[in-house]
Amino acid sequence: MPPISRQLVIKVTVGAESLEKLSLAFTVAATAAASGARVSLWLTGESTWLAVPGRAEELHLAEAAALSDLRDVVLAQGRLTVCSQCAARRDLTEADLLPGTMLRGSAAFVEEVLQSDAQALVY
Repeated sequence: MPPISRQLVIKVTVGAESLEKLSLAFTVAATAAASGARVSLWLTGESTWLAVPGRAEELHLAEAAALSDLRDVVLAQGRLTVCSQCAARRDLTEADLLPGTMLRGSAAFVEEVLQSDAQALVY
């Protein structure tokens, strides 16, 4: 399959309180990245914690791939971004996050989703 030229921007707005929705977002992101799509996964709100080492490994959903494995596919083949305001509200800095994770604000998110080749999904 040839690489997919469109970018998929996925914004996750939930955390462990909505584990199934969280898992769906990570599954779509990892599947798209593995399929050759350019993927940008944005973690906001409580999903911010999944960019902290060890946190995704604590969450498990029956019949679903491990969140840490899905996250690692995105880190390896796409881009993982944490909302800078969300991180600040949780006293997290870039040093607290997994290597390769970026801290960026809403202006960067808007810039990504307004690109003519972008498709945005929000979970």
